[in-house]
Order: sequence, then structure tokens, then C-alpha cells
Amino acid sequence: MANKIARVACREQDPKVRATNFEEVCYGYNLEEAQLEASRCLNCKNPRCVAQCPVSISIPEFIGHVLKGELQAAADTIARDSSLPSVCGRVCPQESQCEGACILGIKGEPVAIGKLERFVGDWKIEHGRTDDQRPTPNGHRVAIIGSGPSGLACAGDLAKLGYEVRVFEALHKVGGVLVYGIPEFRLPKERIVAREIDSLRRLGVVFETDTIAGRTVTVDSLLDEEGYDAVFIGSGAGLPRFMGIDGENLNGVVSANEFLTRANLMHAYDGEYDTPIYAGSRAVVVGGGNVAMDAVRTAKRLGAEATIVYRRSEVELPARVEEVHHAKEEGIEFRMLTNPIEVLGTDKGWVRAVRCVEMELGEPDESGRRSPVVKEDSEFEIECDVVIMALGTSPNPLIAATTEGLETNRRGCIVADDEGRTSREGVFAGGDIVTGAATVILAMGAGRRAAKAIDYYVKAKK
Repeated sequence: MANKIARVACREQDPKVRATNFEEVCYGYNLEEAQLEASRCLNCKNPRCVAQCPVSISIPEFIGHVLKGELQAAADTIARDSSLPSVCGRVCPQESQCEGACILGIKGEPVAIGKLERFVGDWKIEHGRTDDQRPTPNGHRVAIIGSGPSGLACAGDLAKLGYEVRVFEALHKVGGVLVYGIPEFRLPKERIVAREIDSLRRLGVVFETDTIAGRTVTVDSLLDEEGYDAVFIGSGAGLPRFMGIDGENLNGVVSANEFLTRANLMHAYDGEYDTPIYAGSRAVVVGGGNVAMDAVRTAKRLGAEATIVYRRSEVELPARVEEVHHAKEEGIEFRMLTNPIEVLGTDKGWVRAVRCVEMELGEPDESGRRSPVVKEDSEFEIECDVVIMALGTSPNPLIAATTEGLETNRRGCIVADDEGRTSREGVFAGGDIVTGAATVILAMGAGRRAAKAIDYYVKAKK
């Protein structure tokens, strides 16, 4: 029976080797491995995996095509609902979404849906059809602010409906968090991200970089002066948070956003580039999410002894289980139930240590996780020369500040309904700028829902 077959392991770089380079950790399936894993799927009549996918990919259908070796059909199936399969197959938290709902996971290992999606996406990049036919123009124009996951998903769906779509990106490269936030060893930029974005260009999507919304253009100028029928805001949440403790202004304290942007977008890890980056000899990363894992593993690859400091236990770590596993394999130290209270410096203004306290878990908070409580008389120091804060992010307030009548909440996020409609007519928003920092696939789902709402809005105005 299909469910008696063991889950097919994915080949990976040796941990000791990969901890010294920025090449991709996971090699992915070959055809034989993909077909064997696909044979495990039960092809459920009521597939719970589809219901748990934020973009509702027809998962059993594409897996069935993989099993038969019909890879173009598998790619076409995924393309109905996702324009970034190679990206999502690598970075989405499948264990808490599609794979978490797989019936095989009740008594064993779920089908490796993410690895199969990645296989199909990569096959399409290398071998699939590239003769994408541009839809017949419908005579309407939509502006999209931000080229991250939500903006790309919205752009792709609207382009397929015949809209003239222009995406405005503040940075010099397209891709948003996919290019500045996620390291090369998890998500190759040129081999994967750039080529998936090229598929949107073939649909007619135009990208304009080095354009800051709120300065170079505004929402009002796009609607009133440039004649766009609607604007979608998907500019993410890139404003880093800090702890507000003494010593955060010392040299050697940096946000994970800056650290990863230097490494990923600006290629600081590559000797052919002149981008400065300082990982020190001993780096402490504060936080427990995926960004913290990316930062600590990057610091390790740059030569530092790298440590995660997190105020809850390992059970509460919000990072993907796979990323935590990979980090441990690579020699990352984890200091759980530990919270910094001060960054200590030298007389020259550089970090020398972090003063911490031990924590214990109390009652659950509003998130459902047990609240950390300080242990009395538990202060101690961790020697280090770099502290990287990976404590979450919030939206840059520039767009809201320059768009009259655009409602935001107390966290600075744009207020929008489930379809992305905001308080301003013709203005839609989705992704992290609405929810705060979340996942790639949730942002894509928001972008797709907004595209449908924009299409309805424009047609209703006729």
C-alpha cells in the first residue's frame, strides 16, 4: 500500500561542509525520488491538504501527474494557483499547512508536498514551456507597490486577466524579502527567484526599480495623475524592532534586517563584492523565528561562533522545524529560556557581552504560548562581539503618512478586509503590510484574493 512506503529523504550537503559556504543546503529530488514520494499520496476524495494551502493548489492532482511522469501537466496544475512554485517549495512552512493536514501524518510521515512542489517548479524552470501567451489587453491599468510575494502574486493574476500591470520596487532588485531577507543557501536568487520573476515579465508585467512609494510616487499620484484604475500596496514590513535595553547603540549591535540585506541583496559574503559586513568572532542572535535562524546560520558561514538566545523553550520556537534541525547540524548553539537585559560594551564603544537572565514558563498569553517569567537572581553574561536583533518587523510608515484617508492600526499596519479593500476607494493592500511579518505563502494568498477584488472593482466601475 502507498502509505506503507517510507517518506523519501531529500539529499543535502554535509553539515560540516555547508556551514562554510552559501550553496543551497537541500539538493531536491530527482525524477525517480519524486515519483516514489508521489506514490505515497492516497489521492483523498476530500483532500485536507488543499484546504490548508493558502493559495488552494490542487495538490493531489499535481502529485498524480508527477507519479505518471507528466511533469508539464503537473507544472500547469500548480500554475493555476501559484506563480512561484520553486520559491514556495523551499520556504513555505508546509509542516503547519498542507503537510500538517495530510492524513498520512496521523500515524506516520506526511507526503513531502513541499519537496514535490519544488521538484516540479525547478523542472519547469529548466525544461518547461516558456512560450507564455500574453492575454488580450482589457484596457485597464493597475499599479502595484512592492515586488515581494503578495505583489508578485497579485501582479501575475491580474496580468492573466489582461490588465496592464506595473510594479514599483524601492530597491534595485525585484523580489522583496525573497532577495533581501532569505539567504542564498535556502533560496538561490539568480537560479530560482530571478527566473520565476521572468515568467511574470513574459506575461507583460513591467517592473520599475529604485522607486520609493511616498517619495518618488504616491498612491494619489498613481491614481490621479498617472491614471491607474487601482493600486495594490504590498510593500511588506521591513522596519526592524529592537528590545529597548541599555547598550543597543553600541557598535556591533545590528538588526537582522540590515545584516541579512547586506549578505543577501548586497552579496557581502561574496569576495567579488565590496559590501562591508561584520559578523565578529562570536555572534549572538536574539529571537527564535525563521529570520533568527537565517541570521545565525549566515553569521556561522561568515566565520563566527554563533548562538541563538530565545526567551521561551524549544517547543515554542516559531521557526520551522527543518530550519532548527539544519542549524543544530551546522553547530549553532541554542540558549533557551534566556533573555537579554543589557548589551555590555568596551571603553571604545564596541560590544563585549550580553547580560541575560534565565526564564521559566508561566501561563499561556494571548498567542497561546506560555509566557516567560524571569527567574530571581539568575543574571549571567554571554561573551560576544556582535548582537543581531531578530525580534520581528513592522511596516514602514511612509506610505500611510503620504496617503490621506488610509486607515492603519496601532501597529502601523494598513487596515484591509479579507479581499484587500482598504479605507480608500481603489486602494487595496495585502501581505505583511496588513498582517505584520508572516509567511511567503500567506502573503501570496492575500495578493491573489486582492487581484480578484481589484478585477471586480474595476469591472463594476464600467
